[in-house]
Amino acid sequence: MAESVTIARPYAQAVFRLAREGKALTAWSDRLQRLAAIAQDPEMAKVVGNPKFSAGQVAELFVSLTDESGNKELASFIGILAENERLGVLTQIQEIYEQLKSADEGVKEAIVTSAYPLDDAQLKNLMSQLESHFDSKLQPRVEVDATLIGGIKVAVGDQVLDASVRGKLDAMATALKN
Repeated sequence: MAESVTIARPYAQAVFRLAREGKALTAWSDRLQRLAAIAQDPEMAKVVGNPKFSAGQVAELFVSLTDESGNKELASFIGILAENERLGVLTQIQEIYEQLKSADEGVKEAIVTSAYPLDDAQLKNLMSQLESHFDSKLQPRVEVDATLIGGIKVAVGDQVLDASVRGKLDAMATALKN
């Protein structure tokens, strides 16, 4: 996994620079999402790894499966990936691209761990409070962990807010030991 991320990073950075210069961040985000879905298809995996097909043929097939067969930048990008046998890391390229895009837009990921599922209204209210606290636009990723007993735990980057019952019990146990 770490090796594929290392391989994918330069491609993601190059596409990000191209998209930012062309003011097409969202368009490239959509393109990479489609390409990653194509690359994950089991039938396509058989074609990508098959020595009977040249890199050009595989690239043409990828381009034909997108809605943008006339896009020269996209065709060139896919051609380079095919030539370098890197179509298998399209998912990682897409993930790294999204991280770069979010960072450029000033959006941070907030991992919200809750003891119980949150409904849309609760999440919206929570996010508005967290955005003012962290002074940043946040993209939530909600996880449910019943071991928290109650409350929530929020991680944004290297900052963690623990307002869970489990966190309070752990803090109380530490205080009693000291």
